[in-house]
Amino acid sequence: MLFQGFLNLNKPFDWTSHDCVARVRKLLRLKRVGHAGTLDPAATGVLPIALGKATRLLQYLPENKAYKATIRLGVRTTTDDLEGEIINSQPCAGLSLAEVKTALAQFEGKIEQIPPNYSAIQVDGKRLYDLARKG
Repeated sequence: MLFQGFLNLNKPFDWTSHDCVARVRKLLRLKRVGHAGTLDPAATGVLPIALGKATRLLQYLPENKAYKATIRLGVRTTTDDLEGEIINSQPCAGLSLAEVKTALAQFEGKIEQIPPNYSAIQVDGKRLYDLARKG
């Protein structure tokens, strides 16, 4: 059976985007499988997977992405995510929605971002989160 087109995969926690592609490749017995963007292993959500000749179309998908996140205010970890060790914790009981909206305004628009050490960006062919966890 020939599979071609797109698959919207709900990427599980603790899987890399490459893990997802490898699993789809194996399940469908298909060589040409690709994904439309790397998600950190700790992220879950839709990972567009292209099958067969549709892999050629990946370059034409929109570049802008949208993220929905749940955050826990008042907690700081060694890795800036849930996997790190908590290094600081403080209550935020007096924090208002208006204060949060005011603080979030600085993150709107085009931003030049420096990726954290625990990110999926590659340096010399290695993911930063792998390098950071190895010290």
